[in-house]
Amino acid sequence: MAMASLARRKTYLLSRNLSNTSSEAVRYSSLTSFSRGYASSGSDDNDVVVVGGGPGGYVAAIKASQLGLKTTCIEKRGALGGTCLNVGCIPSKALLHSSHMYHEAKHAFHNHGVKFSSVEVDLPAMMSQKDKAVSNLTRGIEGLFKKNKVTYVKGYGKFISPSEISVDTIDGENTVVKGKNIIIATGSDVKSLPGIAIDEKKIVSSTGALALTEIPKKLVVVGAGYIGLEMGSVWRRLGSEVTVVEFGPDIVPTMDSEIRKQFQRSLEKQGMKFVLKTKVVSVDTSGDGVKLTLEPAAGGDQTTFEADVVLVSAGRVPFTSGLDLDKIGVETDKGGRILVNERFSTNVPGVYAIGDVIPGPMLAHKAEEDGVACVEYLAGKVGHVDYDLVPGVVYTHPEVASVGKTEEQVKSLGVEYRVGKFPFMANSRAKAIDDAEGLVKILADKETDKILGVHIMAPNAGELIHEAAIALQYDASSEDIARVCHAHPTMSEALKEAAMATYDKPIHI
Repeated sequence: MAMASLARRKTYLLSRNLSNTSSEAVRYSSLTSFSRGYASSGSDDNDVVVVGGGPGGYVAAIKASQLGLKTTCIEKRGALGGTCLNVGCIPSKALLHSSHMYHEAKHAFHNHGVKFSSVEVDLPAMMSQKDKAVSNLTRGIEGLFKKNKVTYVKGYGKFISPSEISVDTIDGENTVVKGKNIIIATGSDVKSLPGIAIDEKKIVSSTGALALTEIPKKLVVVGAGYIGLEMGSVWRRLGSEVTVVEFGPDIVPTMDSEIRKQFQRSLEKQGMKFVLKTKVVSVDTSGDGVKLTLEPAAGGDQTTFEADVVLVSAGRVPFTSGLDLDKIGVETDKGGRILVNERFSTNVPGVYAIGDVIPGPMLAHKAEEDGVACVEYLAGKVGHVDYDLVPGVVYTHPEVASVGKTEEQVKSLGVEYRVGKFPFMANSRAKAIDDAEGLVKILADKETDKILGVHIMAPNAGELIHEAAIALQYDASSEDIARVCHAHPTMSEALKEAAMATYDKPIHI
């Protein structure tokens, strides 16, 4: 069997680390051999200073302190957790769950013998539950800082030198924080579109979409990526007419095409409408609502479309504004991403960067792993993050989760492969709870049976995907998964059956 043993983990990490050195890493490797970094006069105050308290930043700060490094974290928001916790991952999942509960109560509970005379939405209460979850979690991170002895500075930081950060604190003062090593973890911001000014009222970003005070009758989502589809799902369940306008030919273009097609059909059955290969030329907010002018992406006749609210969800861009990176000479690419080597070091000795400000998936869990790996290097240990094995999840219903390569990517590599699939319609647990939409799809090398990619569309795909992530991390075969005893009845059995279908034959279909 191909499953690597835990005893080989250290050797595995080291070999992966050495083999994943990028061209950018080679470019900077001569500048950034391991040390505590650049140290100017007075910089002994901190071993590590982290600029940014989001998932990457606060995790890096805690881990650095746990490794014995004196650490300070600077956060401009005044609340830890970054975009993810405050206006992103966490509040959106709260609303996704609440709106799903309402939708189930209205459309599905009667199938289970649970009946109501009426069901209504209390939007202020729903928003209050979301805000309470966010507040409790941000305070929890502050508690973790205290527990791990991380100094927390609330304010906007910018570089004075490679070892000094000037901080305009939220109480109106200024202080200078010095450190031997400075980690930039300032995350990302909403990508703007030409001619569309976000006012967070009629034209909103994801932040505004999380705080609407009433349910819009008509909502237009510009961009068919993860965030747009999740927020569109929230408001569709609550009663909005939702239309998604996408410049490209497909929704979620990074998704396996077979899964994507099934996913789009599922969303369409829920009432979401899609206008693909279309661009927004202009918006007019002078009236009560918003009038959009649309045009085919390839050019052609323009049309107009009216909505109460427009959500701009065209992606995100690195947030480095106001850091004064040019003052110390930190290099970035054309997209504004900070260039780093395999140790997360920039071209400036003593200055590091992690998370959304560097190349790689713009995901909170990727940023966390960056943070841990970065400070492990600073502490003289070995860190590693394999960006090819970062799971991606769309938290709609059903969810879609994936790890590894899509079938299109495997084909482009010229690798001979096998495909194994198993539908949840044949899974006993899914049938028992009357929630059986979706499937598991596994791609494996035809000769070695090594798993190349796993794609799941299911109610809890975001939880199921991690068995696959572990399998790929340790170069497992489909037979490895198939021969692991899975509890019955569980949704996880669908992954086992798909693995059986990959190297042999499934039992239950």
